[in-house]
Amino acid sequence: MKAIDNKELILSLEELEKEKGIKKEYVIEAIETALVTAYKRNFDSLENVKVDIDKKTGATHLYAIKEVVEVAKDDATEISLEQAKKINKQLKLEDQVEVEIVPKDFGRIAAQTAKQVIIQKLREVEREIIYNEFNDRKGEIVSGIIQKADKNIVVMDLGRLEGVMPAKEQIPTEHYHVNDKIKGYVLDVEKGQKGAPQVIVSRSHPDFVRKLLEFEIPEIYEGVIEIKSVSRDPGNRSKVAVYSPDPDIDPVGSCVGQKGVRIQNVINELNGEKIDVIEWDEDPSIFIAAALLPAQIMAADLKEDEKFAQVIVPDDQLSLAIGKAGQNARLAARLTNWKIDIKSESQFRQMLEEQAKQEQEESEEEPEE
Repeated sequence: MKAIDNKELILSLEELEKEKGIKKEYVIEAIETALVTAYKRNFDSLENVKVDIDKKTGATHLYAIKEVVEVAKDDATEISLEQAKKINKQLKLEDQVEVEIVPKDFGRIAAQTAKQVIIQKLREVEREIIYNEFNDRKGEIVSGIIQKADKNIVVMDLGRLEGVMPAKEQIPTEHYHVNDKIKGYVLDVEKGQKGAPQVIVSRSHPDFVRKLLEFEIPEIYEGVIEIKSVSRDPGNRSKVAVYSPDPDIDPVGSCVGQKGVRIQNVINELNGEKIDVIEWDEDPSIFIAAALLPAQIMAADLKEDEKFAQVIVPDDQLSLAIGKAGQNARLAARLTNWKIDIKSESQFRQMLEEQAKQEQEESEEEPEE
């Protein structure tokens, strides 16, 4: 029987391998698998078949795999021993034999299937290239046009693919509208439906603030100033701890800029979110005091092993130190990575008095020897 010949297939696959790096053997394997499915679908066949494509000539052979039996009752899956012996005299009962078949119109089906597989593989490679490109951009800022916006998800057109911003990655105080151009932080890259890459974008992540500052302030980008930590209540307030090993550089002043110009650009991008820039210090007591600004503290008692700080503030500074709904204290704790308990001077004095009273009562209760 005449095989289906297609030298053009091999030439196109070799070109594909050269230009796109898609291995010829990989595509041939995929075409062979697809042709088995195509044959069964188009010819409504129950046969167990296999396809073999010659890797040099492109000749395509279709085989029905049959079991050798004494008398064939099912021509789709069985072959009589007598017929099998005509193919190979060595065959015996229960052996498997490959019987070549060339159905009418299978050449056209093979050509169409090969084309579809090649197109599919090209898409897969393109998606993989885009996935790797954006995977390398994790932690960077991207810009995109909003295509869809609702409470649950914002979809952005990033050019070669789309970015998705789930509700938890959105800034609660912001409102997003279709066709708005916005920036976002590349949090992750996932392979979505049908293998298409999808970029997970965030505007609420603390590192979005970090990257915006790096973009806006050359000293941070150049490494002259280092951002030690960022804590954030998205849409309301962020605290950023900065440090410079160069004593001649004022890290806070450099970040804020003359008349606050530098930091204002970041605030504008965040639609008015306040940003407190404080100087990091290796001494925890100094760092914690700075983190609680604008409140002024009187004293701090630290337990290093527990990373716990008992902070005393003047009575009129208590609400400022804690902040609205505890925001200032919460952000300071995240920024320093210390547990911070804030007490006013009056509360602290009362606590000391109660402790002294308790100690006195306990000593009076002790029996005399």
